[in-house]
Amino acid sequence: MIPQTHLKLLRTFVALLLIPLTFSAQNYKPVGDKIKTKWAEQIDVNAVLPEYPRPILKREQWKNLNGLWDYAIEEVGKSKPSKADGKILVPFAVESSLSGVQKRVGKEHELWYETTFVVPEDWNGKQVLLHFGAVDWKTEIWINDIKVGSHTGGYTPFSFNITPFLTDSKGTLVVKVWDPTSEGPQPRGKQVKNPEGIWYTPVTGIWQTVWLEPVHKKHIKDLRTTPEIDNQLLKLDPIIENATYGDIVEVIVKDGDKVLSVTKASATEALEIPISNQKLWSPESPFLYNMTVKLISDGATVDQVESYFAMRKISKKRDQHGIVRMQLNNKDYFQLGPLDQGWWPDGLYTAPSDQALKYDIEKTKELGFNTIRKHVKVEPARWYTHCDELGILVWQDMPNGDAAPIWQNTTYFDGNELQRSAESEEIYRKEWKEIMDYLYSYPSIVVWVPFNEAWGQFKTVEITQWTQSYDPSRLINSASGGNHFQTGDILDLHNYPDPEMYLYDANRVNVLGEYGGIGLPVEGHLWKTDNNWGYVKFKNSKQTTDQYTAYAKELMELIKSGFSAAIYTQTTDVEGEVNGFMTYDRKVDKMDIEKVRSINQEVINTIHQ
Repeated sequence: MIPQTHLKLLRTFVALLLIPLTFSAQNYKPVGDKIKTKWAEQIDVNAVLPEYPRPILKREQWKNLNGLWDYAIEEVGKSKPSKADGKILVPFAVESSLSGVQKRVGKEHELWYETTFVVPEDWNGKQVLLHFGAVDWKTEIWINDIKVGSHTGGYTPFSFNITPFLTDSKGTLVVKVWDPTSEGPQPRGKQVKNPEGIWYTPVTGIWQTVWLEPVHKKHIKDLRTTPEIDNQLLKLDPIIENATYGDIVEVIVKDGDKVLSVTKASATEALEIPISNQKLWSPESPFLYNMTVKLISDGATVDQVESYFAMRKISKKRDQHGIVRMQLNNKDYFQLGPLDQGWWPDGLYTAPSDQALKYDIEKTKELGFNTIRKHVKVEPARWYTHCDELGILVWQDMPNGDAAPIWQNTTYFDGNELQRSAESEEIYRKEWKEIMDYLYSYPSIVVWVPFNEAWGQFKTVEITQWTQSYDPSRLINSASGGNHFQTGDILDLHNYPDPEMYLYDANRVNVLGEYGGIGLPVEGHLWKTDNNWGYVKFKNSKQTTDQYTAYAKELMELIKSGFSAAIYTQTTDVEGEVNGFMTYDRKVDKMDIEKVRSINQEVINTIHQ
């Protein structure tokens, strides 16, 4: 039995050990006086975004590095600061409230991070991968004072094998980030140095989960899945790291837990897997097949991942009236959805929780929509899995960068296109390919959108043709809202506030890529207390709902004339914009949900009448 005096000493010692962690955790709080979501109040600094970050390629073992790190802001080109400025809550951008910092960085400064980690003992003998979900924009990484790699691009995941740089189970991670935002040519979406109107706050640094993962030296790096419903098969291209001749990939396809097929091939070969009695995926029935993929070397399973896929087809076809319609699974299908910016008043680019990330998609479905246009932003992997599981079609924009040339939106373009520098062109091509690679296997994505409203638009025909060639399984909306060229699958018009068809292409799909923007400021739920705007503004929910219904009825007539999809602006208020279905803090639904849902169903069904 331990004497009481010894127990008291032991308790005191343990308490002293816990003081640094408790002190920093208790002193963390979101900063600033801007509105916040309900999820901001539920932040646990010891379990920040704890869900597995990449559910489409899932392993059992991993370690989340999110949490309170040291940070410092230093002039460009200076050495790592000897002292931290304070603590930052990763993965929230330094400009955000949830970071606990809310400071600007800018082109003239660099953002430094530092944290320590411990590799679990049962990872011994494994390679350790360090993953970043996304960091905006130029990132340099050190492990134990050794620079191990760098990355440019603010929207795609990247990783490094840090095993050679670990001398024991403990490691120190240092990250340096530089981001010129609107003062550079790189893709940035709605971020600008001086936010106003439709342009928002800069986002610098880590904004998605940072994590460790143990793998065998030979392991599955990616799985590219392409469903072919007409041939009742799935094409699977496994991308294997360090494969050697004789290694085997085994694919087990399941309906729930029921095994449907087992297929094996050399690790260097693509697979074609027959899917008999296929269950097709749609927003009304978002069925996903489960898939276990094993890598076998010398008779032993050296890697295993859980994944999923869907059998669905997106295409276009001329209907009985001569109108080229978008089709889903070989049937005419009207796509209707909101413009979704993916911004948060407390986390900016980063949702405060996975529940919050999922909430906007669930609300979109509740409003009766079947589509989301993800506007000049790319989301974390979990967002796309939520879309796959809940059943929503996604149009994926390329985040814009560089300059905006002349915008001709009501006619076909007849001017001189933007001349980007060689560096700017290279950045665009690299990042667009990386985004398409990252998102290729998510069945919810049905349309790629390389350009929007002439922002950074260059060599339109060439970029469109490259996009079509790189992924012929989806439709290409080359320039949403112009500048218009007769290339790609879609002619996309923007008109505010009411729907209008001022151009028509008899050989392509015609869509209304943006309209609406009905504004309703709600006191107590505004990012800005003054200078709020919408394309047209009203004073109460009934007026706003009535106007939405009136526009929907106008839209139904234009569908008969040729529109095959429409995107309403927008899901939520964002900063100074007050034209969302919800307030920016997601606390108020601004329209009558049942009435919106009812009229949306009428709009969608117009194409079948």
